[in-house]
Amino acid sequence: MNMRNGFTLIELLIVVAIIGLLSAIGYPLYTDYVTQGKITEATSGLSAGRIKMEQFFQDFRAYDNSTGGVVPTVAATADFGFVVASAPLTYTITATGTGGMTGFVYTIDETNTRTTVSTPSWGSNATCWVRKPGGVC
Repeated sequence: MNMRNGFTLIELLIVVAIIGLLSAIGYPLYTDYVTQGKITEATSGLSAGRIKMEQFFQDFRAYDNSTGGVVPTVAATADFGFVVASAPLTYTITATGTGGMTGFVYTIDETNTRTTVSTPSWGSNATCWVRKPGGVC
């Protein structure tokens, strides 16, 4: 009677090849998924900042501090910093990625124009916020 204990080398190599193939496909998809989740920090921060700026305009009839008000700011998040640039009748809020989100830059202005300034290897679009690979908004 001939009993086998364990696996043959070819069986182990097949299993390693399958795991390698699944990893090669799964890891990039996972990192893109995590990045998409972090982009929400930028877009929601920009939207909240726009609301603050419009409320400020209703109170002071200007987007800047020329009429005595203190221009609202947008608090930084774990992955994005925000800058508000304003003039009496215009403003632009910019979200710039930090850390793992470096290279991602989004803006919004007083006309609610949403712009993707840059995304590393995802493409950019001047009329929307790119949220998925391939320039998809």
